[in-house]
Amino acid sequence: MDHADDLSRLLPGQRLQRGVARALRQFDFVCVEELVPTPGLRVDVMALGPKGEVWIVECKSSRADFRADQKWQGYLDWCDRFFWAVGGDFPVEMLPDGSGLMLADAYDAEIIRMAPETPLAPARRKVMVQKFARHAASRLQAYRDPGVAGLIV
Repeated sequence: MDHADDLSRLLPGQRLQRGVARALRQFDFVCVEELVPTPGLRVDVMALGPKGEVWIVECKSSRADFRADQKWQGYLDWCDRFFWAVGGDFPVEMLPDGSGLMLADAYDAEIIRMAPETPLAPARRKVMVQKFARHAASRLQAYRDPGVAGLIV
């Protein structure tokens, strides 16, 4: 498959997710997309740092996408740092203060404003690291063996 064709199939938010994940590798973070920390919430990008840091990045591709998100404050209890990732033409003045900001595209992202740190409690961190590991492992297994999804009870 042609690389350009691969990107053309991505939705705008998925392009931002890709750029965020690529950028965070520079800081030795690994990422998964669409992780569910608790029923009713699904984060766009969860990043796990080299010292067990948990970052959540919500990707907003448009003003309407941001306005439609009524759940983002629920993500704050599940991470050490919370960021917004938006494209260069997004009206960043809409984003709430007290959160991090990344400018992103499909190829990279830049941290414009570091998110304040609110460390997770040890028990919550353990839960999140386990969820991250299981999510990543199940994605890898489904990639290697697409039929495995039908085996899940």
